[in-house]
Amino acid sequence: MKNGPLPPFTRPARINVVGVSGSGKSTLAKRLSTVTGIRHIEMDALFWKPGWTGTAENEFLAKVEHALAGEEWILDGNYSRTQPVKWRRATMVVWVDFSFPRTLWQAARRAFGRSFTKAELWPGTGNRESFRKSFFSKDSIIWWTITSYGRQRGRYLRLMEDPEHAHLTIIRFRSPREVSRFLMRFEEQEGRRIFG
Repeated sequence: MKNGPLPPFTRPARINVVGVSGSGKSTLAKRLSTVTGIRHIEMDALFWKPGWTGTAENEFLAKVEHALAGEEWILDGNYSRTQPVKWRRATMVVWVDFSFPRTLWQAARRAFGRSFTKAELWPGTGNRESFRKSFFSKDSIIWWTITSYGRQRGRYLRLMEDPEHAHLTIIRFRSPREVSRFLMRFEEQEGRRIFG
């Protein structure tokens, strides 16, 4: 994993932004897409169908393969069963690894906001968050964040150190400040001033 100075950004770039639920990976991926002009792909949008119905595994893997056929992309999402597909062609993995309190706070804030606005999460699905689903159901994203945080972090720690992934540039962020510096670096390299 990369500690210290960030490596130069080289193209073509195929980037997978990962992290536990609520870490802010989708937000970071969208901002990277804005700065670089590289297409953003959200794995949840590939997986979820109307009525909160998930996509069958074979169909889902085929959709991921198809979405990643291009020379450049920024993909956000985990879905461990897709990891061999994602990382086979990826050039960089960005791991948003914030502390548990911050991650839980971000997950709760996001769930509250989505429940309040009732915005459709992925076009054409009609899927929207509700207070009951977000906070008081067995499918609560808050409960998922609480119960999966340690397990997902442990899995990524093992994956990042696996020699099988030596072809990847792996960057790990432990704070929003590090993320901001990373985005500013991209702005400088791409010659665009988007934020701040």
